[in-house]
Amino acid sequence: MIQRLCLIGVGLIGGSLARALRHRGLVGEIIGIDADPSNLAIAKKQRLVDHVSPSIAAAATGADWVVIATPVGAMPTIFSALRPSWRDDVVYTDTGSTKLDVIAALERIFGAVPANFVPGHPIAGAERSGAVAAHAGLFENRRVILTPLTNTDPHILERVNALWEGIGARVSRMEPRHHDEVLAATSHLPHVLAFVLTAMLGHKDEKQEIFQYAAGGFRDFTRIASSDPRMWLDICLANRQEIVPLIEQYREALRETAELMIDGDADRLLALFSDARAARQRFLDHLEK
Repeated sequence: MIQRLCLIGVGLIGGSLARALRHRGLVGEIIGIDADPSNLAIAKKQRLVDHVSPSIAAAATGADWVVIATPVGAMPTIFSALRPSWRDDVVYTDTGSTKLDVIAALERIFGAVPANFVPGHPIAGAERSGAVAAHAGLFENRRVILTPLTNTDPHILERVNALWEGIGARVSRMEPRHHDEVLAATSHLPHVLAFVLTAMLGHKDEKQEIFQYAAGGFRDFTRIASSDPRMWLDICLANRQEIVPLIEQYREALRETAELMIDGDADRLLALFSDARAARQRFLDHLEK
């Protein structure tokens, strides 16, 4: 059981983690800190945290766990604030959607990634963000990826593993670079596409009332464009080396598809759509396993 948790970032992910730990009786006291004072006030009112702190250093004082649940762009500043009081007997982990940039920030600030820091990423989210959206079941039966390094303390790693399994998540381990490659394709690129399409049609809608006639397909495809823009800005900049080549591949695939339509090549278009449908069914079958 965690005696005193320092939770840096009490948004959807951090707040849901706090609520899940409370629900399962796995935490004693939670000290919260957040860049948004109004969000922190909501977290306190909803009892996601017991106390709020004016500074990262104060929040971490006396904690036996520190969880960083902020956008990845904020992590270098957070690591710098934690460095003077960093303790070897404390468990440190994060929930960032990219891993190589988090590791690089730790290496710049500490000289090497501390052995008691476990990079992590829960694959969970929702349209709404902030403490108001937090709920205890967010991580149940959802994948959490841990990306330990060769020097990661195995006992600390097992404790982080146990935390996520304790709130119902399914934990996998992955090499950090591979994590960023996989997530660029399965999460980061789809979010970029949803943001760009929605923005593009949003400009048209000002004159043509497009959204008035949008059906369920538009709602389903663009749902993730409701995600936190600041968080996704950080993700796209942090992992752009993986995302940009995928955008170029997608651009070429769209060009080839447009040519099939211009040529009236029904057979190849049908084959493309059929292959896509089969691929999605394989994805759904995998989810059910």
